[in-house]
Amino acid sequence: MITCAVIVLNWNGEHLLREFLPSVARHTPPGLGRVIVADNHSTDDSVGLLEREFPGVGRLVFDRNHGFAGGYNRAIGQVESKYAVLLNSDVEVTEGWLEPLVALLEREGRVAAVQPKIRSYREREKFEYAGACGGFIDRLGFPFCRGRVLDVVERDEGQYDSAMEVFWATGAALCVRREAYLAAGGLDETFFAHMEEIDLCWRLHNRGYTVMVEPASTVFHLGGGSLPANHPRKLFLNYRNNLLMLYKNLPAAGRRRLFLSRFMMDMAAACVFSLKGEWANARSVVRAYAAYRAARAGRDPAAGRGNPPGVYRRAIVWDYFARGRRVFSKLGAFDKPSR
Repeated sequence: MITCAVIVLNWNGEHLLREFLPSVARHTPPGLGRVIVADNHSTDDSVGLLEREFPGVGRLVFDRNHGFAGGYNRAIGQVESKYAVLLNSDVEVTEGWLEPLVALLEREGRVAAVQPKIRSYREREKFEYAGACGGFIDRLGFPFCRGRVLDVVERDEGQYDSAMEVFWATGAALCVRREAYLAAGGLDETFFAHMEEIDLCWRLHNRGYTVMVEPASTVFHLGGGSLPANHPRKLFLNYRNNLLMLYKNLPAAGRRRLFLSRFMMDMAAACVFSLKGEWANARSVVRAYAAYRAARAGRDPAAGRGNPPGVYRRAIVWDYFARGRRVFSKLGAFDKPSR
């Protein structure tokens, strides 16, 4: 059994494989990890490219597109390894990137998942928006990162180079304990896109594990995704998935009060979109609530285990706009974990 399976999920990403896979193959030590591309039934020449130019890279070829969550769930279920890395196909890794992640998991048995420092592929001196140097969440369920608060992305000047416990780790480069991943149910395929990894990390916390960031490992993420910011579809998924994640993972005490606060804030956001003439975005917020109610039908919420690390005691949106606290180092206190 290999120690770590480095799984790159691909769907019609021939150009990304050509650009980014060489660094992964070059900098993944064969004695420690094996690179595997899981192909989600691509219709371009992705599989042919792998056969011709990357014969040493393993391949899993699915008979249909299972999406992001479904593809990784099936791939991790099929490989035989102690650990697995979920690695986006648009990530460039650096020399020595894998060793610190595996070493941390080997050393800390309570840690189920760890991410490296994520920097921007195009603006290499800056953190990358979707992950940066570890993820956190505020008391209303809004996520942010060490190195990125709302739309402010910091330059990496070594200010966050300490390894630490976080609330969530990015799915762009997520090293997980395979048994813990499978026992927690993997990524929730209902989400389709956005916040699947935050939900997974919360479920790992609820099972008694912790999640960390290890900045001794650095990768560069192209990012950007398929939908621009404030696209109606992206807004819909973010609102619906965030609500579903809260319902699934919050302790019963206080859940009703939090959802009342969120409803008021989200409807206020819909009104702001309407006043700005962004009718499609306003409808997305309203539609998200209807879709959330449908998605939670038949689900029993998990029993939360108190406050995991990385929960910000205040509302990040208020602190950002009203108090001018727009970088992580200027924020206030976080809840201490309770077990």
